[in-house]
Amino acid sequence: MKTIRVWPLLLMMLLMLLMQLFPSPPAAAQEVPAAEAPVYVVPIQGEIDRALMVFIRRSIQQAVEAETPAIIFEIDTFGGRVDSALQITTLIGSVEDALTVAYIPANPAMTGVSWSAGALISFSCQAIYMAPGTSIGAAAPVFQSPEGMEMAPEKVVSAVRTQMAALAEKNGYSKAVAQAMVDSDVELLEVFLDGERRLISREELPDLEMEARESGLILETGKTISREGKLLSLTAGEMEEYGISSGSPASQEALLTFLGLGDAEIVALEASVPDQIISAITGSVLTSLLVLVGLIALYLEITSPGFGVPGTIAIICFAIVFLGSSMLGTVASLELLLFLLGVVLLAVEIFLIPGFGVAGISGIILIVFSLVLSRQDFIWPEFSWQWDQFQSNLLMVGLTLLGSIAIFALILKFFPHAPLFKRLILTSVQSNQEGFVVQEPNAASLLVGRRGVSLTSLRPAGKAEIDEQVVQVETEGEFVDKGQDVEVIEVSGNRIVVRRL
Repeated sequence: MKTIRVWPLLLMMLLMLLMQLFPSPPAAAQEVPAAEAPVYVVPIQGEIDRALMVFIRRSIQQAVEAETPAIIFEIDTFGGRVDSALQITTLIGSVEDALTVAYIPANPAMTGVSWSAGALISFSCQAIYMAPGTSIGAAAPVFQSPEGMEMAPEKVVSAVRTQMAALAEKNGYSKAVAQAMVDSDVELLEVFLDGERRLISREELPDLEMEARESGLILETGKTISREGKLLSLTAGEMEEYGISSGSPASQEALLTFLGLGDAEIVALEASVPDQIISAITGSVLTSLLVLVGLIALYLEITSPGFGVPGTIAIICFAIVFLGSSMLGTVASLELLLFLLGVVLLAVEIFLIPGFGVAGISGIILIVFSLVLSRQDFIWPEFSWQWDQFQSNLLMVGLTLLGSIAIFALILKFFPHAPLFKRLILTSVQSNQEGFVVQEPNAASLLVGRRGVSLTSLRPAGKAEIDEQVVQVETEGEFVDKGQDVEVIEVSGNRIVVRRL
């Protein structure tokens, strides 16, 4: 059977990988002096995922190399993966020589929101600006269940709440506001300490009352901004009123004026075609489909002779999965070695070991574990959010594996004579016209009592001549030398037992 040549395709994908891992610095970033360096605008739009994190990392690196005075992150998102959002906040927090600004714009092409993971990213910036008509908040972590979207367990909420408060504390925002956006149990109050407005949680009120009494200050309680059981979301006006955002510019030009950079050149970065391809092939839906098709093709190839179309399809599917994950920085040699070892053990189980046992089960486990590791940047989870991500990845790969087994069973049942699957089924017939005959049921039993001569030493099996026919025989355990007279004492199927005379 002819095979499809996949090496040119794999070479092209490898070149794309190298281009992503070692991008050339742009000429503008090398030629612009520090005093005239442009302001970089980085979009954070759509779902927060690993591909977006890679784009943000490369964009920040490019802006820092250009010695930009400010990086503006234009945020327009309903949220996404918590782990990716936390990695993005770390990247933004690592910028030292440039002002990091979160800007939530309002235009017909955008939704004008920075919710969930978007709020987490906004609080990681040194300044927040929101155009009129936009909003921020509702940052409680959730997960997808069979019944729909559900709130994450308390340990996950606690971890995200703490990180949100840490980001707010670092950049001078209200910790209580940040906590109320993540945890619905936090009740946010407005108080005035000697006329100065503060936003605190209900739990902080007793400590502030004691501080006021000891200092002789007047403490007045204002309105309840967010009641217990409700997640906090704030409009652009409310964010500015409470002193969290630094202003409400309606446009990018107005924002630069707020920043004192009205005459600065703007470099607006956009996701490139490779970025979009990576985002597509590393998405949950396409990854699941590639793994599903790859597993079915892999089993078809292992259980069929030679190498052909199923093996080529399996190589392409898993090459796309691992190359896409490697571009996100989640695949190293460990994942590839585990996957290859799993395939080898599965092949050994099918071809060399009868039945299905330890080797086959170990092979499946290694394949599943390698695919799970390819979707995360840690080997074993340590934090609560990592455990959630690990369980989610394991569930996705496990369901895909079960789906591939079910589909393969259906293929064997309903499509056994399709051209692609004829290689798996013996369709040739041994007919009488071709010289094939069936031995009579009592033909073998007629040999009992017949005598002959051993042609080889029987230890205890060997060959003997019985009725001028050379047949394979064996003794009941005794050794018989070559040339000895023997007699057939038992015939069971193809087993002929003799004894020495």
